Amino acid sequence: MSEKGDEAWKIAQWMNKKDQIAVNFGMKVMEAKLGGCVVEMKVTDKMLNAVGITHGAVIYALADFAFAVASNSWGRVAVALNAHINFPTSSKKGNILKAVATEEAKSRHTAIYRIEIKREDGVLVGLFTGTVFRRDDSIEQWMKS
Repeated sequence: MSEKGDEAWKIAQWMNKKDQIAVNFGMKVMEAKLGGCVVEMKVTDKMLNAVGITHGAVIYALADFAFAVASNSWGRVAVALNAHINFPTSSKKGNILKAVATEEAKSRHTAIYRIEIKREDGVLVGLFTGTVFRRDDSIEQWMKS
């Protein structure tokens, strides 16, 4: 792994410990690289809606965390400008959800990401797209505080 790739992994691990939604939902960064990552989470009974399927906000949170890890992997603070999600099918208690984030485009000030959220059987349960603004401050500054 390159030095930049090592830094992406360090940033991902720091975010996995500091992001309270990730901590409280049991999200785990499995892979991290420049512009991308894989995050997994097991659906628990506390994540279900009134009809017994995974609440959309939970799937969105998983996608949003993967979005954050991927977009901040370059070492500059990236904050969301917009995001959109589709829910083509559902998941339920016990499912392992995997969010795979891919960088689609990056410029000095913005970047676009696509996150696919799938159940362990490979079925797509969420398709998220988002755009970030890339600030000038570094993630390293936040990691030291």
